[in-house]
Amino acid sequence: MIWTSHINQAKNKYIIAMKKIMFCGGGSAGHVIPNIAIIESLGNKYKTSYIGTDGIEKRICNSMDIEFHECSAVKLVRGKFFCNLALPFKLIKSISEAGKILDKIKPDLVFCKGGYACVPPALAAKKRKIPVITHESDVSAGLANKFIARKCEKVLTTFPCAAKQFRRGVCTGSPMRRELFGKNKADARIAFGLDMRPTILVLGGGSGSKIINENIRKIAPKLCRDYNILHICGKGNTVDSNIYGYKQIEFTNDMGTVYACADAAVSRCGSNTANELIAMKIPTLFIPLENARSRGDQLKNAEYFREMGLCKVLRENELNGQSLICGLDQLIKDGKLKKALAASAVKCGNDSIIQEITKALL
Repeated sequence: MIWTSHINQAKNKYIIAMKKIMFCGGGSAGHVIPNIAIIESLGNKYKTSYIGTDGIEKRICNSMDIEFHECSAVKLVRGKFFCNLALPFKLIKSISEAGKILDKIKPDLVFCKGGYACVPPALAAKKRKIPVITHESDVSAGLANKFIARKCEKVLTTFPCAAKQFRRGVCTGSPMRRELFGKNKADARIAFGLDMRPTILVLGGGSGSKIINENIRKIAPKLCRDYNILHICGKGNTVDSNIYGYKQIEFTNDMGTVYACADAAVSRCGSNTANELIAMKIPTLFIPLENARSRGDQLKNAEYFREMGLCKVLRENELNGQSLICGLDQLIKDGKLKKALAASAVKCGNDSIIQEITKALL
């Protein structure tokens, strides 16, 4: 009993002494999943928790039993002046809410992953002299990271050129979940009911892409004469089909198995997915999102990889069935691109990010 008491006391002291990291970032899965990748890679080295809104970050954290603390946040509505008039007052309220959570948890570091949900915690942390690190995924910095950059000890970036935009910028690469790597191709084919022919993976972003879905389905009968198509089309976007070799799913959490199937891909060019495809050495035809709701980040990401010879790019306003077939044909036959991918230094950035986190906590 005495020994048990001593062991329990030692455990309690260790828990008390553990450094605490609070993660934040939300609004889309692209701001949340990279944080999850870092939390998983940290293991039990630090005590981790998450602060965010009643949105996708809350749902993901609750599903993974990650300690979550809710506060409000305000989002700038691009191009709508009157919608933003009350924003400063709402931001003050959000910062106050975040501050109360920080006072309760007392983290040693706040790690941000961009998006409007990270602004209140970052500003509240700086006011309390809690170190803040943020990570920028895209070639062109997002508004939230631009806003909080001066408050941060470091601004970590996926792309080297992005690091140059910040006084304390450091290129670390992109966070990626370890489970993406090392999956067996034969097992992956069996999991999705695919035969031995090459497989073209089609991705349209977190909720799918109507224009990509429509055009891949136009050419699926022709493509499936020679290839399998594994189409992740987004929730509620499946259609009736009896085309042999055409497999569609709404979404999956097992992207490692998805990537293991792929011999080529058609995809939007959000930074996380793009870097994963490049790191997995999958030849990809990127169709970047271009509309009034986009700040052009996907196009810049795609142009960066194209200039390095690591992908093909098809502009959305040029997308139709014929251009998609031509783009895929050029992609699949491009031996130079495949050699460039094989030699590419794009990889999981978790270790470099954790190194910067450790430095900030010393």
